[in-house]
Parts: sequence; structure tokens; C-alpha cells
Amino acid sequence: MESVNINDFKITSSISVKDLQTKMVIDKAEKEIEDIRKKLGDIQDTMYAHGKYAVLVCLQGMDTAGKDSLIREVFKDFNARGVVVHSFKTPTMLELRHDYLWRHAVALPERGKFSVFNRTHYENVLVTRVHPYYILGENIPTVNSIEDVNDAFWHKRFEQINNFEKHIAENGTIIFKFFLNLSKDEQRDRLLRRLDKKEKNWKFSPGDLEERKLWDNYQVCYEDAINRTTKPHAPWYNIPADDKDSARYIVAKIMYDTLKEYTDIKEPELDDDIQENLKMYIEQLKNE
Repeated sequence: MESVNINDFKITSSISVKDLQTKMVIDKAEKEIEDIRKKLGDIQDTMYAHGKYAVLVCLQGMDTAGKDSLIREVFKDFNARGVVVHSFKTPTMLELRHDYLWRHAVALPERGKFSVFNRTHYENVLVTRVHPYYILGENIPTVNSIEDVNDAFWHKRFEQINNFEKHIAENGTIIFKFFLNLSKDEQRDRLLRRLDKKEKNWKFSPGDLEERKLWDNYQVCYEDAINRTTKPHAPWYNIPADDKDSARYIVAKIMYDTLKEYTDIKEPELDDDIQENLKMYIEQLKNE
């Protein structure tokens, strides 16, 4: 099995997206993930009992990057009570009546649980930056026209996101941010498979092709977002996404190797009173 060093994927300094790896094929990744996801499930059980940390998993990537299938495979062995998946789509009328971070804040995990954001609060500096007129729908008091959605606006929004993540990290949320980095050629092939296979047709939208035309714009926005927001308490990881099995394994390995370093996460000890009377409780149940 090929050794995977999670630090090879962590982004700790300024990057150029075009220089980041989009494909890595790991031998037997599909088999190896079976073991590591069980270990992750065990950690989550302990975290649930411990009750002091939460885990937020953020998945960002272009269309067809494999977010849905990654969630299915990585979290398959979790207790259902321990993980909640949130898929953020176009904001609803209710969500638009709040600030842009509200819908993400109310979906944050409680201590002891994992929340997976399938698309994240970063949509608000990616899709809205490629399509700035979307910002007008947020009814922000200081934004009256598209001219107000300028560099100063984006600088402030990145600052707000950094402050949001710092706040939740300081209050016990462990943050993983994964950029599922897909090549343009692989996206084309995956879109073609959606069209070729009848059972996959429902996933296709003509809008996918319109967004694909804006590929270069999105790459620029991803690069800026990652460079401005990768922090020690909330680092970005570049996940080569052209090979799905390998991408899933890398994500699982990063989470497992990081969480196992939290040596203070352990099951709480029984009260002395209960510990002293365990045998008595066992006998009571056996003698019913």
C-alpha cells in the first residue's frame, strides 16, 4: 500500500491552482478505505461520549468532482446519529432574509458529532463572485448596485469567513476543508457519462455546460479563496479528484490521522460510586 502523508495535501502557503495535482492513483485505495472508515466511526463514538469536540467537514469542488459519492463511501460505517450531511443549494427566501452565513451557522455540528457541508459557505465567495449579480438578492444595506460588489466587498467577506471559522474553532469545532480538485478533461468525461447512462441522466442540467464555460473564472476564484482562508485552525487540503477511490481514501486518511492526534479525546470514566457497584448491577440484571 502506498504511504500517504497528509501534509503533502495540506495548503500552508500561497498556491497557484494550476500547479496543484488533480490525479493520484493509490493502489488498493477502495479496499484500504474499508478499514480506515471503521476507525473513523470508532473515533466518532468516543467523541460522542466525550462531548467536547465537534467536526466540520467542508467539501468544495466543481460540478462532478465526486462530493456525493465521497460522502457515501467515507461515512458509511458511522453511527447514523453521529453524522449529518447538509447540501447547500440556491438560498431560499427564508435564508435570504438572514445574513449569508446564517444558514451555515445553524447547521454547525453539536459537540460529539460530525457535520458534512456538501458545498459550503465558500459558495458565497465562489459562485457569487463569478456571478456577482447574485449578491443583489441578499438585500445588503451597503450594496445598492453591482458596482458596490468590488474588491473591498470581497475583502470584507473573506475577513468575515475567517472570523467565523476562528470563532467556531476556538469553541471546539475541528475544521477540515477539502478542495476536490478535478481536471477539466475529467469533468468533460463525467458529464458525458451522465448523458450516456440513462440512470445518470437526472444528474445532468444544461446549466452544467454554461458553468463549464466559466471554468477559468472559477479557478481564479478558488485560488484566491484558498489563499485568503487557509489557516492553521482551518487549513485547506488539495484533494486530487480525478480518481474517485483515491480521493475518498485521502480524505478519510487526513481526517483519521488528524483526529487520532487529539489524545484528550477519550471515553469518560465512570463515577467512583458506579464503578464500585458494577458487579452488584450485573447480578441484579442476571437475577431478574
